[in-house]
Amino acid sequence: MSNHTDNGWLKGFFPRGLYGRAALILFLPVVVVTLVVSVMFLQRHFEGVTRQMTTSMARELAFVAARIDRAGGQRDAGREIAVPLDVTIGEPTGNQAGDSRLFYDFSGRVVIEVLRETLGNIRAIDLASDDKRVVLTIDGVAGPYTLAFDRRRVSASNPHQLLVLMVFTSFLMTGIATVFLRNQLRPIRRLAEAAEDYGKGRIVPYRPSGASEVRSAGTAFLDMRNRLERQNEQRKMMLSGISHDLRTPLTRLRLGLSMMSPDMPPDDEDLRAMEADIAEMNRMVDAFLDYARDDAQESPPQPVRVADFVDGVVADAQRAGQQVSLRSLDGDVAGRATFRADMLRRALDNLLGNAARYGTRAELDATLGPRSLRIGIEDDGPGIPDDSLDAAMRPFTRLDPARGRNSGGGAGLGLAIAADVARAHGGQLRLGRGQRLGGLRAEIVIPR
Repeated sequence: MSNHTDNGWLKGFFPRGLYGRAALILFLPVVVVTLVVSVMFLQRHFEGVTRQMTTSMARELAFVAARIDRAGGQRDAGREIAVPLDVTIGEPTGNQAGDSRLFYDFSGRVVIEVLRETLGNIRAIDLASDDKRVVLTIDGVAGPYTLAFDRRRVSASNPHQLLVLMVFTSFLMTGIATVFLRNQLRPIRRLAEAAEDYGKGRIVPYRPSGASEVRSAGTAFLDMRNRLERQNEQRKMMLSGISHDLRTPLTRLRLGLSMMSPDMPPDDEDLRAMEADIAEMNRMVDAFLDYARDDAQESPPQPVRVADFVDGVVADAQRAGQQVSLRSLDGDVAGRATFRADMLRRALDNLLGNAARYGTRAELDATLGPRSLRIGIEDDGPGIPDDSLDAAMRPFTRLDPARGRNSGGGAGLGLAIAADVARAHGGQLRLGRGQRLGGLRAEIVIPR
């Protein structure tokens, strides 16, 4: 609690949006590095170069001043060597007192300092009257005189050019970085808008784009949205299926009860018919509950030895009176796969139940590859037409209308449950025509 209180005041200084924070992370180090490099470069390079150039120029000025002093203050004697050195000797104008320079002339401080250290008889140094010239007022043996020379001889190239170039380049790169940053953040903003719209009940078109991490998040969002929409659609279909499928046995029960009277008790055939209707409703309700039950999905997947699992499924089906046999177990026979055993067993039980309901026998085979587990079930029944394979995996779909409830038909949920289990494991359910027995072949393929 104390840490939260101490650090809470810092949050008010940081931007709240992702764009602002990303810009802060991107631009703040650039600005700091630019400032540090600029200061260090100006101090180390420009000051050092200026000091070196001024020292060399001070020696030349000392030579000229010494020549004038030896000549008894005759300026003409000094001009003999001043002219080749590009130094102008003149008379002082006005009262020269103290040094002067412009406030933004940072290198002028170094020039004045070095000249005064080298030449001891300087009265004043003027860098402000003409920023392109340096004028020194020197006290000679015959009176004061001036030595003037070009400012470029004691100062490096104007550092302001470097600063202007750095500022211009910084603005240019900042603009480029801003455009790039906006393009990178646009997919995140689109993902947030799509998620917000979906939370409000609206489904807007969305296509993952941007960096790989954003694409992964967008793909995960689409998978989640599709899964939720599929679950909502299946719940709607389940409710409509319950209301539709229970209506027929309830109507028969209502008619049977209306025909009963105290004077005429029901015979055994009527009681058996009503008991059959009740058993049929129980079977349908159990099927609906099995389809809607999510408890098995909450258990985490665990490594399971595939051979033992497959043998157990076949043994349970045989004990239930189904003509099921294990045809083959290929691949890594002693290997393990990670899955939810209860869910996968429930899916296989539904597939074997369909095989026993529409055929006389079924065969199960499994292949454990390096990356996936494939379990196939094939029967000798009539199979499913190729144009109806997709419809067969929809909930509450019965392809043969002649197979009513009383004839042993199910609720149309067996293949739907198996398909949901395969999708929950990151795999799929594939349906086709069996090459060996000629009936339906159903394969569940899940990652290992």
